[in-house]
Amino acid sequence: MLNSKLLDEVSTRVSALLAASPISDVEKNLRALLVSFFAKLDLVTREEFDVQREVLTRTSEKLAALEKRVAELEAARAGEQK
Repeated sequence: MLNSKLLDEVSTRVSALLAASPISDVEKNLRALLVSFFAKLDLVTREEFDVQREVLTRTSEKLAALEKRVAELEAARAGEQK
């Protein structure tokens, strides 16, 4: 079996090499490019989306209740007119 201390040391050295390599610069530049790209789009956060979904759900429930009530009132009125 491999020594876990040896694996940790190798992992640390590989991470240090990658951080000092051009890959790090490419990653930073790509990240900045993506942030800039997404900032130009008209996007909402997941939190905002979830809040609006809840508002829509409550509104749909209220609308269904009101439609049911109107139907009951119309049926009652039709029954009175006979």
